[in-house]
Amino acid sequence: MEQDVKITITDREGVTHNIEAPTDMAMNIMEVVRAYELAPEGTIGVCGGMAMCASCQCYVKSDHELPEMQDDEEAMLSEAFYVEDNSRLGCQIQITPELDGLEIELAPES
Repeated sequence: MEQDVKITITDREGVTHNIEAPTDMAMNIMEVVRAYELAPEGTIGVCGGMAMCASCQCYVKSDHELPEMQDDEEAMLSEAFYVEDNSRLGCQIQITPELDGLEIELAPES
C-alpha cells in the first residue's frame, strides 16, 4: 500500500501548510501546490511543469536528498529572480516516499 508523505510548504504570504501528498500519483511539488491551492491560479506552474519558467521555484529547507538537477532546471534557475543556494523548481521534484518530512518555501513571485 502506497503511503502519503507529509510535506511542509510555506506559501508566499509566509503561512505554513502541513499537507499530505500521495506518492502513487506521479505528482510533483508544483502540482501539489496547485492541488492544495497554496498559490493563486496562474502564478505557479505557468509552463505546465516543463522547466520552462521559474514560477514554481521553491527553497528546500530540510536536508533531504533530492534528485540531481537536470540541465534545463539549472539553466532556468540561472535566469530566475530570488534564486538561493537551495532553490529548486517544484515541477522537477517528484513526490516519492523519500520526501516524507520535506520542508519547502515558495519563492516570491517574480
